[in-house]
Amino acid sequence: MSSDVQTFIEETVKEHPVVLFMKGSAQFPQCGFSGKAITILRDLGVRKLVTINVLEDQEVREGIKTYSNWPTIPQLYVSGEFIGGSDIMDEMSANGELKALLDESGATS
Repeated sequence: MSSDVQTFIEETVKEHPVVLFMKGSAQFPQCGFSGKAITILRDLGVRKLVTINVLEDQEVREGIKTYSNWPTIPQLYVSGEFIGGSDIMDEMSANGELKALLDESGATS
C-alpha cells in the first residue's frame, strides 16, 4: 500500500464535510449497498457530498479498507470521522444520530 494513497484518503476525508467511498457514483451507484447509502444521504438533505468511486482505482479500493480497518464498501466519513457502511448509516438514520452529525458538519445547509 503506497503512502500516497493513504495521504490522498486522509486529506480527502479531512477536507470535506461528508465523503462516501463507494462503488460507482452518486448518479450511478454500482452496488446495492452504495445505492442505499446515497439514498440515505439524499433523504437526510445532504447537499455537500464528495464521493470516491473505488472501482476506478484498485489502490484506493484496498487503501480505504486499511485506513478505516473496515472490510467493506461503502464507507461514510463525516467531519473526518469514520461512521460506517450502509447498515450502520441506516441504523443511525432511523434513530436520528446521522441527521444530527450531518447537520453539525454543515453538509445539509
